[in-house]
Amino acid sequence: MARAIWSGTISFGLLNVPVRLYSAVARRNIALREIRESDSARIKHRRVAEGTDEEVPYENIVKAYELSPGQYVPLGKDEMAALAPEKTRAIDVQDFVDIEEIDPMYFDSPYYLGPAEGAEKAYSLLAAAMESSGKAAISRFVFRNKEHLAALRASDGVLTLTTMRFHDEVVPPGELDVVPDKKPKVAKREREMAEQLIASLSTEFDPDQYRDEYREQLMALIEQKAEGKEIVAPEAEEPKATKAPDLMAALEESIAAVKGDGADDGAKSKSNGKAAKKSKAKSKSSSSSKSKAKASK
Repeated sequence: MARAIWSGTISFGLLNVPVRLYSAVARRNIALREIRESDSARIKHRRVAEGTDEEVPYENIVKAYELSPGQYVPLGKDEMAALAPEKTRAIDVQDFVDIEEIDPMYFDSPYYLGPAEGAEKAYSLLAAAMESSGKAAISRFVFRNKEHLAALRASDGVLTLTTMRFHDEVVPPGELDVVPDKKPKVAKREREMAEQLIASLSTEFDPDQYRDEYREQLMALIEQKAEGKEIVAPEAEEPKATKAPDLMAALEESIAAVKGDGADDGAKSKSNGKAAKKSKAKSKSSSSSKSKAKASK
């Protein structure tokens, strides 16, 4: 059985539902160590004072805010502790909002909420009510010495909690000049062709088909090197941006390619999208095979 990483109470109105918090993510990162290339000696990092080789004990290190280069405001551990949020065990519901109103940019880390012992009925009642309403509960709670904003949602009788970014943490695109002030005009025919291509590639979301290809390739590389095989890195190809005059031609060719992939099995638009994705996957697989062939030589 999964181990809870936090326990507390969902609180709103006069209703209190004891719950346990579980991580909803299993990290699959490959742990890599730093070593000296010549003899594989492990690299260690020490805390040293700038300009010296003197190692500083952890108890002598404090946080500081840099006002200007070289000028700091030190903040002692006691001062920092006094500002820490009160360690309550409540998930305090502030508001209920339509889930569709929340921009996914605000979502951070997902967790599951399970009922504490004896709270199964209250938990099921809350989950059923939230699921039928289509609402999310915007809440605050203290977790790992930090106050978090969170969204509670319900699906298939299970409550989930996703920590959220505060409003001032999300940078508006206007501050980054992501899109030029003067937007180029898009012809109606170009837009319709783009919409047609999107429709042709549309399918149901299936998370199983999206794999961490970098992790798989890194693990394959590690296994090959462990077997003593010589590795020849393939040259990376940078995709070229489609120039404005070529947009229509590129759209037409893309749509024709998707239709061609689906013609063999008489598939409709959704199947066309899957066929196109399979074609891409086949291309990547072929490229990977060539790389492995080079490695084994």
